[in-house]
Amino acid sequence: MHRIGIISDTHGLLRPEVEKTLRGCERILHGGDINSPEILRALEEIAPTFAVRGNNDKEWAADLPETLSFELYGVRFFMVHNKKHIPKDREGMDIIIYGHSHKYEQKRNGGLLLLNPGSCGPRRFTQPITFAVLEIGEEGSFRVEKIEIAHQMKETGNNGQNMKKVVQTVMRDTDRGISVIEIAARHSIDEELVRQICRLYLTHPGVSADGILGKMGL
Repeated sequence: MHRIGIISDTHGLLRPEVEKTLRGCERILHGGDINSPEILRALEEIAPTFAVRGNNDKEWAADLPETLSFELYGVRFFMVHNKKHIPKDREGMDIIIYGHSHKYEQKRNGGLLLLNPGSCGPRRFTQPITFAVLEIGEEGSFRVEKIEIAHQMKETGNNGQNMKKVVQTVMRDTDRGISVIEIAARHSIDEELVRQICRLYLTHPGVSADGILGKMGL
């Protein structure tokens, strides 16, 4: 039995629980929005990694492909970040891996499996943190195990930063009129996370850092 770790939308955060599971896998597939070359290097140290470029993967990821087609252990894979970009002609595909929505999805279409492992990076609002492990038998049969990380009150952001401090930093710089992109660059915070905090801060006047964390489900 071959084990393949399937993750997506890490957005600069490789959780210890995810890393522990991936260490038991022979290959890793990443559906995009990696957001950091350090994450990709860390994954490669665990196991050979196939990754596609997500919409938040900027200049550093210029050499990453937008799509990948390959075969592992007798199973034919196609990978793309956004489900909307899956080609209509799906001949020669057994499993399609994608991400982007942060929502776990597993669908069968005849003999074809479409799989979005969800996001295992920073939590978005109250959405669950998920990824998957694919087990492939010697005869090419396979099954998917969905893995969900239990909610923890003390979440950390990029580079292990305390989430409350991250929120307070974003709130302070937003009050100073600094753009989302600049805030993210200044403090090495994922741009999507900054955007999420800014949106909650600006649409809920008077909200505290704890209030924002509550609305994010943290």
